[in-house]
Amino acid sequence: MSLNATPSGERVHIAFFGRRNVGKSSLVNAFTGQNLSIVSEIKGTTTDPVSKAMELLPLGPVVIIDTPGMDDVGTLGALRVAKTKQVLRKTDLAIVVLDATMPPDGADRELLQLIKTREIPYLLAWNKADLLKTLPEPGENALYVSAKTGFHIFELKELAARLAKDAAAERPLVRDLLSSGDTAVLVVPIDKAAPKGRLILPQQQVIRDTLEAGASALICRETELPGTLAALTAPPKLVITDSQVFGPVDQLVPPSVPLTSFSILMARYKGDLALTVAGAAAVKKLQDGDRVLIAEGCTHHRQCEDIGTVKIPRWLEAHTGQKLQYTFTSGVEFPEDLTPFALVIHCGGCTLNPKEMAARQRLAREQQVPITNYGILIAALHGILPRALAPFPSVAALLR
Repeated sequence: MSLNATPSGERVHIAFFGRRNVGKSSLVNAFTGQNLSIVSEIKGTTTDPVSKAMELLPLGPVVIIDTPGMDDVGTLGALRVAKTKQVLRKTDLAIVVLDATMPPDGADRELLQLIKTREIPYLLAWNKADLLKTLPEPGENALYVSAKTGFHIFELKELAARLAKDAAAERPLVRDLLSSGDTAVLVVPIDKAAPKGRLILPQQQVIRDTLEAGASALICRETELPGTLAALTAPPKLVITDSQVFGPVDQLVPPSVPLTSFSILMARYKGDLALTVAGAAAVKKLQDGDRVLIAEGCTHHRQCEDIGTVKIPRWLEAHTGQKLQYTFTSGVEFPEDLTPFALVIHCGGCTLNPKEMAARQRLAREQQVPITNYGILIAALHGILPRALAPFPSVAALLR
């Protein structure tokens, strides 16, 4: 995909962290070759994370993130530090910026411990090297650099690309389920919630991945599905549907034809499919008054029949017979404390990178709060989850 077309969730996220006044923003500007961040001698100039999409060769499309200082103080400072820690959840590679003229302090050590605990690959950039008379040995995955003079900036980019390459590893979305010459039928409803003039991101990505397999993608609405299937000379290898019409599509697709959803494919692509399948079982345990978190990775204008805020709560309460309480979040807002909730229901996460989705799932797992996915939950509520998981035998076995 081209630079402009590559979505943020498909880019490697490289974030710059460090104390105030170590030159993070100056280094980000030197790294990107642009005046992305405001720089000054005043501590705490960067008050919110700043992101920039760029191409980092030979790695490819990346997102570069500048963050507030980890040693910020006061009430606002604490909020800025919280925002910085939030960035860690989606960081594929952390560049820890240190002041080469002074030894690391407590804030530096706390930051490194956080990064190591979360198993985030990192490198150390000792900035302000131009102020040193001699350069000590930097250590492994570390460089002395100068944002002011440009010293070792090229080398820093090369090292960052090398260390981040594992985060850019190719992950199959659907192509491992298809072979050259196969046909996949994609069921895409066009209703009030559908974006005008375009397909939503998971649909675009599935089409692209189908083509990568050498297969054909045949796209129709649920209303045209019977005619589409009848027109084929052979059954499709796979039918993929939008979760909202899972029920009627299940009735229309012959039992011999594998059926799954865009959301289930995204659950596997972006996170732990087995974890989210296990989370769906928690629906049976919901009690009157239980709190349910419904989280979406993107922010969008919610329509009257919105899937997250309207349809899922309606289906959930019809299935359980319980009156539940709901909390809705979107974008980067996702609670660190999930213990008040009996269940977390997450969207497919198409706008989130795998690191962010893994971090959210890890929070749920560590706090022993069940977490599931839109498509998995909807299939379970309609009694068709075993069929929807048939393309993934190892996960489907968990239901037996």
